[in-house]
Amino acid sequence: MNNQNKIRDNAQADGLPLIQYLTKTTSMKKNIIFLIILCTGVFQNVKAQKETHSLSLDEVVKIASQKSLDAFRYKNMYLASYWEYRYYKADKLPSLSLNTTPLDFNHYRKREYNFQTNEEEYVLRDYFNSDVAVQLNQKIGLTGGSLFLTSELGMVKNLSGDQKTSYQATPVSIGYSQSLNGYNALKWQSKIEPVKFEKAKKEFVQSQENLAMKSTSMFFDLVDAQIQLKIAQNTMANADTLYKIGKGRFQVGTVTQDELLNLELGQLNAQQALSKARLEVSRSQSALNSYLMLENDTHVNCLVPSEIPTLQIKADEALDLALRNNPDILDQEQQMMEQNRAVAQARSESGLNTSLYAVFGLNQSAENFDMVYDQPDQSQRLRIGVNVPLVDWGRRKGRLMMAESTREVANARIRQARIDFEQNVFQSVMEFNLQAEQVKNAAKADTVAQKGFEVTFQRFLIGKVDVIKLNIARNDLESARKAYIAAVKTYWNYYYRLRMLTLFDFVKGENLTAEYDKIIKN
Repeated sequence: MNNQNKIRDNAQADGLPLIQYLTKTTSMKKNIIFLIILCTGVFQNVKAQKETHSLSLDEVVKIASQKSLDAFRYKNMYLASYWEYRYYKADKLPSLSLNTTPLDFNHYRKREYNFQTNEEEYVLRDYFNSDVAVQLNQKIGLTGGSLFLTSELGMVKNLSGDQKTSYQATPVSIGYSQSLNGYNALKWQSKIEPVKFEKAKKEFVQSQENLAMKSTSMFFDLVDAQIQLKIAQNTMANADTLYKIGKGRFQVGTVTQDELLNLELGQLNAQQALSKARLEVSRSQSALNSYLMLENDTHVNCLVPSEIPTLQIKADEALDLALRNNPDILDQEQQMMEQNRAVAQARSESGLNTSLYAVFGLNQSAENFDMVYDQPDQSQRLRIGVNVPLVDWGRRKGRLMMAESTREVANARIRQARIDFEQNVFQSVMEFNLQAEQVKNAAKADTVAQKGFEVTFQRFLIGKVDVIKLNIARNDLESARKAYIAAVKTYWNYYYRLRMLTLFDFVKGENLTAEYDKIIKN
C-alpha cells in the first residue's frame, strides 16, 4: 500500500497521468537491462579478442625458445654440463678438510697374558680418546700425484688403573703419494673436460635451432590447416551457389539431371571437407598451443612470411663453418681422446704396478697438554709398493689388446661419421639453394591458379563452361595453394637445418651464440 502511494505521489510530482508514468518507468528499466547486456557482451568480446594472437614465424620461434618444455629441458642440460665443468675446475684447486673424532669411549675386555700368574686372562679396559686433524691437499696435474700437508692433535685417557692422560701432537707433516705405473688420470682429465664443456655450449646453441625447426613445422602445419579451412569454406559457398544455379537451370532445361546430381554431390563433398578442415585446424591449433605453453582456448592467426632471404650459400664455406662450429666434431674429438685414455690405462696395468708414499713431519707426546708442542721429534715414512704379476694367464695382455681393438673400431666409426657429416652439409646446401627457386615457382603457380579459377567461375556463371572444367579449376587452385605453403615450409626447414649444422647466421653473417652468463644467473 505504501509503494502504491509512493508511485502515485511521484506521478503527480512529474505532472503525468499514472498510466503514462508507469509506461515511462518500465521503458527506463528495459533500457537499463539492455545496457547491462550490451556491456556484458562487449566485455566478453574483449576477452575473446585477448585470446586471439596474430603471430609471425619469427615470433613463434622466439616464444618456443623461451616458454616451451624443450627449451626448459635444453637449458637444464646445459646447466648440468656447466656444473660438471665447475666441479672439474674446483677439483684442481687446493682443498682444506677437517677430520675429527670429538668423543670415543670404549669399555671392553681384552685378552692379555699375566706374567705374574703365567696365565692368559681377560682384563677390563676403559678409555676415552679424542682427536682432530686438519689437512690441505693439492693434486699435481703434471705427475698425477697428490701433495698433502697435515696437522694433528690427539688425546687418550685411561678410565681404569692409573687413569693416566696422554697427548700426542703432529704440528706439521708434509707428504706425497704417487702411482708409478705411467698412467696420469689428471692429465687425461685436463684434456677431455674442456672439450666436453665446449661441446655442451655448442650443443645448447644447436638445440635452439632444433627448437626453431620443430616450431616451424608446427607453425606451417597450422597454416596449412587454416588454408585448407578457407578453401573448404570457399568451396562450400561456391558449391551452394552452383547448386542453386543448377536447380534454376534444371527448371528451364539447360542443365541435365546428371549434371544437377553432380552439383549436389559436390555440395555434400564440400560439407564433409569443411568438417574435416575444422577438425584439422583444432588439432593443429591445440598442438601449437601445447608446445608454446599457451592457453588451450587461444586462437593463433598465423602470418605466413611473404618474403624469404635472398641467399646463395657456398658449399665450401658452409663445410668450413660446420667443421669449426658443429658440436658433433667436438664429440668425435672427445671420443678419440677417451679411446686413447682407455688404451693408456690398459697399457699401464699390463706391467709392474708400483706406488710411492713419503711423509716427513714433527711429532711429540706428553702427559700435559702444555708440553705436547715442546721440542717435537722428527718422524719420517717412505713406502714403495710393487705389484708384480707372476701368472695371470694373459689377462692383462688381453685387456690391452681389447682396448686397442676397441679404439680401432671407434676410429673407423668416427671416420665414417665424418664422411657422412660432410656429405650431409653439401646436400643441405644444395637443397637450400634450389628451394628458393621452388618457392618462387610455387608462388607464381598459385597466382596463376587463382586467376584461372576466377575466370572459369565467371564463365560457368554465364554458361560457357561445364561443371567438369569448373571442378578441375578448383582442384588446380587447391593444389597450387598447398604446393606453395609446402614450398615455404620446406625452405624454412632447410634454412634452420643449415643454421643447426653450421651454427652460423647467414643473414647477419655471424656465428650463433647464447647468453651463457644470463642462463646461469637465472
